[in-house]
Amino acid sequence: MDWREGIRGELARLFGDVRANELLLRYYEIEPEVQKNASLSYREVLTQTLARLAAESALIVPAGEEDALPRSLASWPVFPEVPGALAEARRRGWRLAILSNTDSDLIEASMAAIGVPFELAVVASEIGSYKPALRHWAVFTEATGATPARHVHVAQSLFHDIAATSELGIRSVWINRLDELPDPEPTRELPDLTRLPDTLDELVSQ
Repeated sequence: MDWREGIRGELARLFGDVRANELLLRYYEIEPEVQKNASLSYREVLTQTLARLAAESALIVPAGEEDALPRSLASWPVFPEVPGALAEARRRGWRLAILSNTDSDLIEASMAAIGVPFELAVVASEIGSYKPALRHWAVFTEATGATPARHVHVAQSLFHDIAATSELGIRSVWINRLDELPDPEPTRELPDLTRLPDTLDELVSQ
């Protein structure tokens, strides 16, 4: 899911397009601070982050729009190559799971938008933990029995995912859509998911 575009679109709608990019950058700095309170649902994280962003930017969230981000999440766009790439990975025998910093109903809406079946979703609201804390991977391992030798983690976030998989010794594929510098280094780097099925097969054949 293109969460950046989804959040940016709501920021532009609420506060105008001119400041949307600037606000988006600050949003991604505030959200991990809010997530330090692992008892919050992701709905609450989105709502509190928006409120803090507006307050420090001398902006006012319009009345009735306090929950604009969680309310709009189901309509956030899917990257165009994702359904086909994930469907091909499944066709080749890969089982798909999501480790998400969100709530069950929100991730279910995202999975429905992607349109490809997933075997498992581990979500923050059910386990009381937000990535980059490691509990998502512990719950995933307990549920699946997957070992590092047969498990590849695919993610766009260096902070939330690639750092954790590096610490755990799990191979990773970093989707670098923003032309960032890798720190820490993933196992593989791709610009999008187009070549993901081949990359996964290469990694498990080593």
